[in-house]
Amino acid sequence: MLVNMKDMLRSAKEGKYGVGFFDVVSGEMARAVIETAEELRAPVMVGIAQAMLPAMPLERAAECLLPMAQKAGVPVCVHFDHGLDFETCMAAFKLGFRSIMYDCSTAPYEENVARLTEMVRICHAEDVTVEGELGNVGDNEGAGKLAAPSDFYTDPDMAADFAARTGIDALAVAVGNAHGDYKFPPKLDFERIRRIAELTQLPLVLHGGSGLADGDFRRAVSEGICKVNIFTDLNRAGRLGIEEGLRAGAGTIMSLIPYEIAAMKAAAAEKIRLFGSDGKA
Repeated sequence: MLVNMKDMLRSAKEGKYGVGFFDVVSGEMARAVIETAEELRAPVMVGIAQAMLPAMPLERAAECLLPMAQKAGVPVCVHFDHGLDFETCMAAFKLGFRSIMYDCSTAPYEENVARLTEMVRICHAEDVTVEGELGNVGDNEGAGKLAAPSDFYTDPDMAADFAARTGIDALAVAVGNAHGDYKFPPKLDFERIRRIAELTQLPLVLHGGSGLADGDFRRAVSEGICKVNIFTDLNRAGRLGIEEGLRAGAGTIMSLIPYEIAAMKAAAAEKIRLFGSDGKA
């Protein structure tokens, strides 16, 4: 069933488990995640980030994800991830995405507040939920790499003001996490997570979840993380599945797809169980 993010994450916060959000760029990826969620009776979120639209245009993503979510036997929220401009967020909104992340984290604080407040006003009128980001979750490599990540960590007191003024439904935090492959084991600031959760009373979101240690996930969830974003691990699993199929002699796209999906389902199941959302649908 197609739902928005609010009730899903409220239940996660009360139950102290995490909901997996999986960025997907193909029907095979979406199928792997949703089928796994159904098998494990888990609520789940799927969607696509603005930076991924060259691989799967927004309209095609909507055509693929929304019907799959509507027909699913568990709650599925279709979420637009890391929307970087108002126009593209509004395009996702009009296409029927039930949740929007408007990422204004690199803008000055007051501008971030103003943009999110307007997005919340528009989206809440149609029962669409909104995620914001405070601080800056950089990349592990490339143009988004931060020279001193701790300088961009989320400030707990500022987060409380941000939550109160914007009315957002979930807050993405920068606490030692980063997007992409980790070159060295990350050190999450668990005390910061706990403090932000206490002051904002919001479900918190951990971006850059692929590659974290299992213990870090469990503790982050126990301290207030309710949504964990995954892409790299799922993307890598699909590639490894295709490689396994090629070694087994599969020589066509049709014959490779079962290998790809099986590998991605295993990766999704591992994360869903790790976050503790299995059996919660």
